[in-house]
Amino acid sequence: MPEGGLVRLRALEPEDADKIYDWANDPEVGRWMVNDHPRSRAQIRKRCEERPVNKYELVVLGIETKADSKLIGIVDLRDAEPEVGNAELDIYIGDAEYRNGGYGTDAMRVMCRYGFDAMRLHMITLWVVAENERARHVYRKVGFSEDGRHREAFVGEGGRRHDMILMSMLKGELK
Repeated sequence: MPEGGLVRLRALEPEDADKIYDWANDPEVGRWMVNDHPRSRAQIRKRCEERPVNKYELVVLGIETKADSKLIGIVDLRDAEPEVGNAELDIYIGDAEYRNGGYGTDAMRVMCRYGFDAMRLHMITLWVVAENERARHVYRKVGFSEDGRHREAFVGEGGRRHDMILMSMLKGELK
């Protein structure tokens, strides 16, 4: 299992469904994410039970604390293209107790290292809402650069539109 100083990344298990359900219904977790329509606990359990095997095109991993083996979030590399060596990253820390403690930064570094080393990626990209300065700070800290802006591409609370920032990191730029 890939690990850093604070976290290890592991495959998700069906038993993780209740935590994922709670996170999916936490307004702070979903504030800056593109969310599906609401799902029941049973639907999320079924999704966890039927989760496809991780493969090159989509690697979804749980973020677990090393100190107490507690699942605190999820990170993925998706839409990976072996022909060009690119993938897109998504991450969230679902457990409020572990936000702002360096766990997300550590998980980002571990997942990017996994992408560059194990998957032999050349570039990892991500999209972030322009107003989500806390996330943008973390992404810059681990080596991502801002590449562009997609105007009014995210619909937030009350239908308010926000710009999205495209960020990327090339192999060798991980800090």
